[in-house]
Amino acid sequence: MQKLVTSLWFTDCAEEAVNFYVSIFNNSSIKQIVRYGEAGPEAVGKVMTIDFQLAGQDFLAINSSVQFPFSPAISIVVNCADQAEMDEVWNKLAADPDNGQCGWLQDKYGLSWQIVTPKAVNLIASPDPAKAAAVTRAMFSMKKLDEAVLQQAHDEA
Repeated sequence: MQKLVTSLWFTDCAEEAVNFYVSIFNNSSIKQIVRYGEAGPEAVGKVMTIDFQLAGQDFLAINSSVQFPFSPAISIVVNCADQAEMDEVWNKLAADPDNGQCGWLQDKYGLSWQIVTPKAVNLIASPDPAKAAAVTRAMFSMKKLDEAVLQQAHDEA
């Protein structure tokens, strides 16, 4: 049992959202779906919660007609192996692939994601303040992160 589990509240679309997320990440599955019963407060048979895994990480989706919208203040970080995986995940998850900022995107359900690679994070966190500043400036001009451009900013600083 995972000690900490992220719970995501969806307004009447949890099953659709979970199926979407599970289709994107390897090592992902739906573990259990619980439906509302006679006790309510939603219609009998409507999905209430879904226990699921994305890339081996446990999540809980709550489904209700009560609206608690997502905010960019909470996001899920996706650590990709390389630029190719970062591009693939970005294109699959982004509601608008041409939107976003500094590697952050919002999906069609309003959930925010940070799509990064260890290389990009290491370049941004360079111990050389001039290189870190140059990489950070480059990052702030991007929507989806571009490792080659970040590396160039690092090397030229």
